[in-house]
Amino acid sequence: MADKFDIWLAGVLDAGTDPVAGLRQARLLDPSPDYGDIARTTASLVERTGLLGLASVWGGPQLAGRHFLGFGTEAQRAEWRGRVLAVAISEPNAGAHPKLLTTRVDPVPGGFRITGRKAWVTNGASADAIIVFAIAAHEAGRKRYSAFIVPRDSTGLTIAEMPGFHALRPSRHCQMTLDGCEVTDSAMLGDPGSAYDRMAMPFRDIEDAVGTFATLGALRHAIGLFAGTHGEDQAEALGAIAALTAVFAAAAETVVASLDAGQFGIGDATLVGLRVLAIDTVSRLRALQPATGTRSHRLAALIADLDATLSVARGPRLARQLHLGTVALRGAKLPA
Repeated sequence: MADKFDIWLAGVLDAGTDPVAGLRQARLLDPSPDYGDIARTTASLVERTGLLGLASVWGGPQLAGRHFLGFGTEAQRAEWRGRVLAVAISEPNAGAHPKLLTTRVDPVPGGFRITGRKAWVTNGASADAIIVFAIAAHEAGRKRYSAFIVPRDSTGLTIAEMPGFHALRPSRHCQMTLDGCEVTDSAMLGDPGSAYDRMAMPFRDIEDAVGTFATLGALRHAIGLFAGTHGEDQAEALGAIAALTAVFAAAAETVVASLDAGQFGIGDATLVGLRVLAIDTVSRLRALQPATGTRSHRLAALIADLDATLSVARGPRLARQLHLGTVALRGAKLPA
């Protein structure tokens, strides 16, 4: 991997450069063969650099292309394969909750008109196109969503940096305004009205499953920061962190293997356990931070990024954890 990514990483470490543009120049946008390859590559990138944000810079387009274009037509796959696609579901003050989203789409001659606002769009400012989720209909009081591939230069689309968010560098997050943004009929991705259930909900778990490897890379990098320090008194505590990281790695491999085998289920209990384990391991790292001496600031930055990553979609994740606990209280069989 080192030879393939060396030139790109050298540019990424130069503050002020667009890391996504560097991917194009280094020809690193060819689709990976499977989710496992995406996962292990992101782990290696983060372990090597200590930059957790690289997982979404390179891995984000890989995941978006692999998952969403699977619902596309042959023409859509031919046009957008190997290009940078961002995903716009969340909205300001609403998150990604389907009951709270307001962006809508209306049919017009020859296509559709999209109106609304989106937030926290990873890589949106540099993407070739953004996959936008919008309300297409209401049925029995329920919103039905369709998804559209909206080219970055579409009329009516305005993109701005996401204010007040400085974690996970060098990845970039933006907000979008779609002011009557018109796209052609060919922009619709998948079946109308089915996008949230069929695309968005599974994608959250796919992101989590593959994202465990970014966390793994960060934990391994953090352990490496202790090398050569005078922290003999902390050896036992650091050994616990190393052991927990090994358990984390084994479980993460199991999850991504099931994903590639088509045996992964939404709400997988192992994902809940991996998140709990990550939070516990990060707390142990935080307690040992002073032992890294002059590298303490680097560990602090990495811990801040881990905290930011583990806080994403915190509500749905805690709901799944609560469900597991409720099942256990009832004496019912827990998921394997």
